[in-house]
Amino acid sequence: MKTRIVLLAIAAGAIQLAGCKKDDLEPVPTNVVADVSAFDSESRILGQVNGLYATIKNAGLYGGRYQIFNDIRGGDFQNDRTNVVTGFDVWNYTPGNSSGNSVQAVWSRAYYAINLANVFLAGMDAKGAAVVGDEKANQFRGEARFVRAMCYYAMLQLYARPYWDGSGSKPGLPLRLTANTGPSDYNLARATVAEVYTQILEDLNFAEANLPANYATNALNTTRAHTNTAIAIKARVYLSMGRYPDVITEANKIVPASAPFTASTGVAHALQASVATIYTNYSTTESILSMPFSDVETPGTQNQLGYYYGSSAMNGGNGEYSLLSTGIIANTDWAETDARRAFIVTSGTKKYLNKYPKSAPFTDWAPVIRYPEVLLSLAEAITRSSNTVDDRAVALLNAVRQRSDASAGFTSGDFASADELAAAIMTERRIEFLGEGLAGADLTRLGLPLPAKPGITAVAATQQEYIWPISSTELLLNELCVDN
Repeated sequence: MKTRIVLLAIAAGAIQLAGCKKDDLEPVPTNVVADVSAFDSESRILGQVNGLYATIKNAGLYGGRYQIFNDIRGGDFQNDRTNVVTGFDVWNYTPGNSSGNSVQAVWSRAYYAINLANVFLAGMDAKGAAVVGDEKANQFRGEARFVRAMCYYAMLQLYARPYWDGSGSKPGLPLRLTANTGPSDYNLARATVAEVYTQILEDLNFAEANLPANYATNALNTTRAHTNTAIAIKARVYLSMGRYPDVITEANKIVPASAPFTASTGVAHALQASVATIYTNYSTTESILSMPFSDVETPGTQNQLGYYYGSSAMNGGNGEYSLLSTGIIANTDWAETDARRAFIVTSGTKKYLNKYPKSAPFTDWAPVIRYPEVLLSLAEAITRSSNTVDDRAVALLNAVRQRSDASAGFTSGDFASADELAAAIMTERRIEFLGEGLAGADLTRLGLPLPAKPGITAVAATQQEYIWPISSTELLLNELCVDN
């Protein structure tokens, strides 16, 4: 059968060529570019840059499953299908080295994207920079290094011990920074967690220095990295490392000293008046980075956020995960008057998250980072680094909280200690980013246990199950890589 298909393809090509003049055969097709000509024009180079974003938009990474895996490692969702394909093993803390839809999928997709970034960077050095000039070349390099940083960061949150455990001295990831375009020696030992974070920050610093301040459209500002995107992600990275003064330094670049909190340089990031807006208008200034989908470019099946979190009665979703009755929805600090309560929908006997309401093929954009995360990260960093009830930290917390419930603001006098304020900030993160992929990483960066769930015992920070095992494929092909 394979031979027959090949012959048919050759025959079809011969028929097309028979009707062509010689001049028609000279141009190189713009959609099929050979390696030697991939850097011949700015349009081809830009096509490769767009391809890098498309690679991390894959469901195995930021197109859905990375967010879902981090959500369900927290204590707010109930697994209702016991289906390993849709994360049951992640939810109950039992993924193995050969778990194809989680451990292997995230690992392989991330390293695929990393290698594409490395190949692109090598091509820019060899030829691309001469084609587009230094300034544009560095912008494109910045985007590639941003993508690489995002991949390494995602993997650290799942496959490596948190930074607090030995100040980053524990095994991290094989740190691949050179292009692989053919058979090679892939043996490479795992760098330390600190070494991987150092590379992530180097990439993000380069990106910040070379990315444009903004693009021509709101959609591009939300889907391609610009200066403020790199800054926002750096704040997230430093928070994961517990380097709170550095979080403050980065966040202060795009968060003013007092309300109203709107970035004064680059894209004017700000909270929208209504929290509901950002789940129907995906490219407001609140959304710093999202993965876009449409009826033409749809998420992979059994990967979409709406499919996982919506019920059949809501949006035709599969009801993979309902909301745990003992989770954040039971928190009495989350008032019934809060507008975000509207995202909780009762369907049958269960409650579901309705942030992603589109029906099949479930083309809601997948959020990666929004401006309120920067505000709350800054509030947390101020609180933990100063060990005080700081007025600015309270104001930042209130900005997010009161956007959805004007009557629910705090005063500094409401907190007896910095610990109480920090706890309130963490509660606000759980409410604001429910279903957006922050829960698991927030737990592990603070050394908190992965919570108990119905039929599932809690996992202490010292247990092996606290992090994922290394992909069996990597262990098979890389003799120097050791398992967790």
